[in-house]
Amino acid sequence: MAKLFISYSHKDEALRQELEVQLSMLRRQGLIEVWNDRRILAGDAVDGTISRHLEEADVVLLLVSADFLASNYCYEREMTRAMERQAAGEARVIPVILRPCDWMHPPLSSLMATPTDGKPVTKWPDKDDAMVDVARAIRSAVEAMAPSPVRRTPSARPPAPSGPVPERPRSSNLRIRQEFSDHDRHVFLEDAYGFIANYFEGSLEELERRNPGIQTSFRRIDADHFSATIFRHGSRMSGCRIWLGGFGSSRNTLFYSAKENGADNSWNESISVDADSQSLYLRSTGMASYAGADREGKLTAEGGAELFWTMLIQPLQG
Repeated sequence: MAKLFISYSHKDEALRQELEVQLSMLRRQGLIEVWNDRRILAGDAVDGTISRHLEEADVVLLLVSADFLASNYCYEREMTRAMERQAAGEARVIPVILRPCDWMHPPLSSLMATPTDGKPVTKWPDKDDAMVDVARAIRSAVEAMAPSPVRRTPSARPPAPSGPVPERPRSSNLRIRQEFSDHDRHVFLEDAYGFIANYFEGSLEELERRNPGIQTSFRRIDADHFSATIFRHGSRMSGCRIWLGGFGSSRNTLFYSAKENGADNSWNESISVDADSQSLYLRSTGMASYAGADREGKLTAEGGAELFWTMLIQPLQG
């Protein structure tokens, strides 16, 4: 498994989250382990923790934008050290061009950037296509780093069969119980939160486009909170705040409040990570009461997003 370190400006937080969602399959396949500075725990020494993970990284992603280039920490500390490690053959550095900026100068110009041709993510007609292109480039780099299988010497090879080998009968009942760690649940919930945030942003944009007189607002409050508001002819019709739990028993929970502002100790609905013998999923706690609620089903990230979205849009559909 390759350890992947993400160096980025916090002004590009939203794009960093979208990229990590696209890297989910690489994580699930056990090809990468992703780290960014949002995973620093309370009480940790910030500089020391960042330096340790940077030194341990097999792959360093540089999420390049004007804000990244303007950041002394990103450019002079993280990028400079990453380039030194690449020169020593200790790590691979991959620039990901997020937004248009003057990046095509040494040392970045010496590296093959992604997306294709260094076209910034925000300049692609469909941002998801850009993120998939980046994810594929990272997959190719990680797979190229994997050690080649050990070859047996000719004398160690078993003799080739003289004819076709019949397939042995076997059972189709081969599933065994899977075990999911706290880290697995944490990553699953982070991915779900990132998906839900993107789902709301896209749904609000389309709602406004299709309905004259409707105005919407989407705001990322911080890395773990966002809000959404729907207006009709300037009057607020509905709103919400959604956040990722981060303490005690709530750390594996996403919360929904019908108010855009307020404290994290009050909510109208929540969905938590649960697991069966084979997979992780989301489950509603069923606090809200509205038509069409599915409180018993095993929800995907899309199912959780639609559950919350139904709560937001219900006042406009009644």
